[in-house]
Amino acid sequence: MARMKFICDVERCIECNACVTACKNEHEVPWGVNRRRVIVVNDGQPGEKSISTACMHCTDAPCMAVCPVNCFYKTEEGVVLHDKDMCIGCGYCSYACPFDAPQFPNSAGKEPAAAATDLFGARGKMDKCTFCAGGPEENGSGEEFRKYGRNRLAEGKLPLCAEMCSTKALLAGDSIVISHILEERAEVRGYGDEKWGWNLAYGRPENAGADKK
Repeated sequence: MARMKFICDVERCIECNACVTACKNEHEVPWGVNRRRVIVVNDGQPGEKSISTACMHCTDAPCMAVCPVNCFYKTEEGVVLHDKDMCIGCGYCSYACPFDAPQFPNSAGKEPAAAATDLFGARGKMDKCTFCAGGPEENGSGEEFRKYGRNRLAEGKLPLCAEMCSTKALLAGDSIVISHILEERAEVRGYGDEKWGWNLAYGRPENAGADKK
């Protein structure tokens, strides 16, 4: 069974936020929640890097360890999901997660009565990236989409955030396969004072010398 993972290639990420937009549009996530975000390190300085982050579906997920009602669970593919019907909105998972993946929906601006009738209640229940794997409801059902978004994995598809990445910086899939892809990229890239070009940075190994001619 494949072990599903995300990897973001910081040398390719251009901070276009297409992954963020694709996720919000595909799953119709609540206002105030970004299941995926692009973080910029050393913004405006030499060595600036951008990285797309979301739930990393950890092998030893801290959110699962701290949840007092055990609403988090892991699928056969290693995807970490949670049951919103069990969630009590305590927020422990949000504090434990180093990636700030579990988040409360934002009910700001709503009347208390309206907020109380939301799916997540007055205070809120946690929401997070599902690796486009839905939740404990029946695959493809309206109830699953309402609570967790679209179940693309059940349809034989990868997460839309990775599919929409124009530079293929964001990779999703079998951890062994995508780690090999990243290793191959690193082997053909230029380093130090060596000039970068499209073939050298992004092309195939046999084209690596084309930019030096």
